[in-house]
Amino acid sequence: MLFSAKPKGFFVELSDHGCLFASTSSVSGGGLIIDAMEESPAGDADLLAQALDKLQPKKAPSGYVHAVCGLYPAKRVLRRATIDPKRTKEPTYFSEFMTQQFRIEADKYTMAVLHSVDGGDFDAQQSAHKEVLFCGLPSDDLVAIQDGLLGNGIYPERVELASVSVLGALVDYLAFKKSKVPTLVLEIGNDITHTFIVSAGGVEAARPIPQGLDSMIPVVQKELNLKDEESARKLFFSNTFDFTGMGPLLVKRLLKELQSSIGFYEVQTGQSVGQLFCSMLPSKLGWLDGTIANSLGVPALTIDVAAWLQSRGITLAPAAAANGTNPRWFGLYSLMANYREESSAPPAPNAVTPEKKG
Repeated sequence: MLFSAKPKGFFVELSDHGCLFASTSSVSGGGLIIDAMEESPAGDADLLAQALDKLQPKKAPSGYVHAVCGLYPAKRVLRRATIDPKRTKEPTYFSEFMTQQFRIEADKYTMAVLHSVDGGDFDAQQSAHKEVLFCGLPSDDLVAIQDGLLGNGIYPERVELASVSVLGALVDYLAFKKSKVPTLVLEIGNDITHTFIVSAGGVEAARPIPQGLDSMIPVVQKELNLKDEESARKLFFSNTFDFTGMGPLLVKRLLKELQSSIGFYEVQTGQSVGQLFCSMLPSKLGWLDGTIANSLGVPALTIDVAAWLQSRGITLAPAAAANGTNPRWFGLYSLMANYREESSAPPAPNAVTPEKKG
């Protein structure tokens, strides 16, 4: 046989809010074409299976969909820190640092230490760099996640912290747009919000805030005089009520923490945060992006998805183009981008290189 079909690629992004899927003309490389896209709500195995069947009606001989998987583990660690280059060669330095700074048992975590500017692996034997990113999750959680993927018919060819791939893509996007505006990035989960400040020069700040969507439910219950929190929760996560007007009240506690983080950054750097990007939000909670941006007095970042995809040699097929330029798919696309290949984008530092995201 002179020619063989180029293997298709499958990409999956799983978060608290739902599952996004895409099939592509290959797993990586220039000229990547996104053939089809599907989504399903979180926690519904039947709908997830239906979405996978639409993408790959004929399964591989193993019975699994082989995919690159981007995940947002509940106990993920993404922290920027200043280390002592003189001590990095000490065998126990990083584990002691993580225990002291992050209050975690380092030996129970799978961690990567990356340069905060270019996203490359930190080499303790060669680097004198002080600013790094610690990225990882509990090792037991990683095993459980992989087992869960297999249980849902997904064989993880590669597992990545989606947070890291999104940050890398945003840094690349800002460089592509020649933007010098520091950008606040929020990953609003159910019980925690991971916050980052990025620029075209890399990841400049990272902090978890113990406020998430769950903290907004009691406010919904009180303001709407609902009988219990479960009723408030169902209404909040539905599309049957417009929460835009109530938005400032719902984000009040979170806003206080965000203003503190922003103020600290601006005092330390002399730069002002100029825009906001909320990743991983489902469409029914898309109003949160604008509400938080308005409350902070900054615009929400509008991502030119089509232009950025083109700059990375990625094309949306007609079947995927209808909804594919919506920024909520940006995290899924970040799993596909290869920053090491030549493209029309200007050369720029990336927060993360795809093969080394943790």
